[in-house]
Amino acid sequence: MPALCFLLEGMGSSCSRSHSVNEANSEENFKAAEIDRRILQETKAEQHIHRLLLLGAGESGKSTIFKQIKLLFHTGFSEAELRSYTSVVHANVYQTIKILYDGAKELAQNESDSSKYEVSPDNKEKGERLSELGSRLDHPFLTKEIAQDIKSLWQDSAIQETFSHGNMLQIPDCAQYFMENLERLSQPDYVPTKEDVLYARVRTSGVVEIQFSPVGESKKSGEVYKLYDVGGQRNERRKWIHLFEGVTAVIFCAAISDCNRYDWFRYDQTLFEDETKNRMMETKELFDWVLKQKCFEKTSFMLFLNKFDIFEKKVQKVPLSVCEWFKDYHPTASGKQEVEHAYEFVKKKFEELYFHSSKPDRVDRVFKIYRTTALDQKLVKKTFKLVDETLRRRNLMEAGLL
Repeated sequence: MPALCFLLEGMGSSCSRSHSVNEANSEENFKAAEIDRRILQETKAEQHIHRLLLLGAGESGKSTIFKQIKLLFHTGFSEAELRSYTSVVHANVYQTIKILYDGAKELAQNESDSSKYEVSPDNKEKGERLSELGSRLDHPFLTKEIAQDIKSLWQDSAIQETFSHGNMLQIPDCAQYFMENLERLSQPDYVPTKEDVLYARVRTSGVVEIQFSPVGESKKSGEVYKLYDVGGQRNERRKWIHLFEGVTAVIFCAAISDCNRYDWFRYDQTLFEDETKNRMMETKELFDWVLKQKCFEKTSFMLFLNKFDIFEKKVQKVPLSVCEWFKDYHPTASGKQEVEHAYEFVKKKFEELYFHSSKPDRVDRVFKIYRTTALDQKLVKKTFKLVDETLRRRNLMEAGLL
């Protein structure tokens, strides 16, 4: 009898274990099926998302375009994100005044008419101190006292003369904007505005992305895009490679204000990473390289000829022909007519490069050129609506619906 009880107890224990194992297996199978279902759902959702790769040389304005898209079609900037730009804005202020002061000293030593670059004795001490602050990696908070010193130096005739020859130096495009807003930027409770964020300059490192729709994701007719911004400097470009496969379109930003650099000047300016290399020539080489990549055989190209606002001012002062690529340019008019003539010349050069660098089996891929000013929100919005229409039309054609 004891043996029989033991046997029955063993059988019961075995059945119980078997039941528990079956329950565990059933739960695991359910979880695995749920994971597979979610992966399938996400894969299907991803198939309806078009990937856009935002490329361009450093300082081309592509990151400003990215910020505009975030403001226009995404969530914008939260209070915390705006506050995070405080140190960036202040760093831009310190770096700008350092470039101007150091530049004035260099011009005073090298230019024949050196006296106009001599900073007044009252401002020299301020200039030396501010130049030292601009060299630091940890810039102090911009106080009212420091802002007053910067304002005093900014208004010095030598600094203004240096600024007017900014093509000779790596003066950021945000310089005048921040110098004219010093009082507001130095308030103790300062929080950057959206416009401040758009003007703020910080080098893109690695990859950032946002998902958006130019007509709003709630509208069924709108395409959904995932936009990637990657580092533009040479040492960042190796990080682009893994993003190339399966990209719907490349948006290539070229700062046409880079065109005319006589010794130091964007068509006239040198490169951040290589002060002996003209920025426009670097842009040309990069565009040529991107066009020849095998992974872009079927990829649409949207070329943004950016910083037109700076270009139209500069082209009336500095001839395009100072850039090696544009040495065959000959002015034919003046004022707005000359601006348009110069722009069409640059546009044609990029068109010729596109068709020259595209193999015969690639010339039928979509290629569009847009005139842009990254800081002009209305223009950026209009441009992306046009990009959206172009890509939707291409999708319909590929589906045989057009």
